[in-house]
Amino acid sequence: MSVEPSAPSPATVMTVLSAVLVRPSLWLTAVGAVFRLAAPGWWRRRPFLPLPGNRLWRFRMVTAYGHADADPEVTDVVSYLEWCRSAGGSHRAHRGNRPSRARHG
Repeated sequence: MSVEPSAPSPATVMTVLSAVLVRPSLWLTAVGAVFRLAAPGWWRRRPFLPLPGNRLWRFRMVTAYGHADADPEVTDVVSYLEWCRSAGGSHRAHRGNRPSRARHG
């Protein structure tokens, strides 16, 4: 029986957290990403943190690095968050510019 890989190592978490903390423009984006990746019902299980589920984490690491036990590279995480921020910003900018519907009556 093999042990399933889980979330990144504590050292990786601290390194990524440090990289995000010095970039205030990414703070809200990072919080959003954490909650999007969090396992459903995370608040009901110890350690009561919005951590990704093991299956999702393994999938993400395999698709990004080729093996499930990888730790994400800090530069990759920062690049991803910058991409999310830019994509989210363009989406918000267009949300209010939807064409109005003509009423037929």
